[in-house]
Amino acid sequence: MFGQANVLAQGAANFPPSVEDFYLPSILPWGAHNSYWFTKITFMVWLAVGILILFFLLSYRNPQLVPTKKQWFAESIYGFVRNNIAVDMIGHQGVRFAPYFTTLFCFVLLTNAFAIIPFFQISPNSHIAFPAFLAIISYVLFNYVGIKHHGAAKYFKNSLIPPAPWYILPLLIPIEAFSTFLVRPFSLAVRLFANMFAGHMLLLVFTLGGFAMLNATALLAPVSVLSWLMTVALTFLEFLVICLQAYVFTVLTASYVQGALAEEH
Repeated sequence: MFGQANVLAQGAANFPPSVEDFYLPSILPWGAHNSYWFTKITFMVWLAVGILILFFLLSYRNPQLVPTKKQWFAESIYGFVRNNIAVDMIGHQGVRFAPYFTTLFCFVLLTNAFAIIPFFQISPNSHIAFPAFLAIISYVLFNYVGIKHHGAAKYFKNSLIPPAPWYILPLLIPIEAFSTFLVRPFSLAVRLFANMFAGHMLLLVFTLGGFAMLNATALLAPVSVLSWLMTVALTFLEFLVICLQAYVFTVLTASYVQGALAEEH
């Protein structure tokens, strides 16, 4: 990010940027020109998957009664998600969803954390495709769970027909359908995307502002330090947002599963 900011500040890049500038180039040395199938973002997603698989496999490779530090850390993460999200939101039935919720929480947390890790400095979730795909998985999960638990007819009846007087049902049924089957996945994806994209842009603006003032005139050079100090402060704020958004995404998924399992909505 600092290298890109310096290039922009010195006027070496085209301004204003075009739509194509939002698509990162392929990081592979081969392939057709303008190939976007394996970019830095794609690499970070696969890296996060590999890190999580290796971490949990190594942590539980030789489980012991008195846990090692790795085993304790892995069990603490799982216990936090199981007890504070799965069980608190769903009840005793939530235990069977705890492995998925733990995986979801860790994946979102790690991919969010790339936003403040040097040499990465962008989160895959600041591109709408990845939050949208995670939201689709959660959308399929809670609908599948509801249909399996109640049967298709009862599930859609519970989801679409609220307990209300019959004469206002023509108004409420479309609202319930829109809210449950369209707004939920849309808001789940956009909330994560918007927060990570906004955080990335704020860090970039203050970093770029520092370089711009440094290269503009000697009088503004001291002010550039303030801009970079703001970047440091915002990085700590971004860390809180990273953790909060991973928690919120997982909690909302759990709440949708809980609603799908409920006898009446």
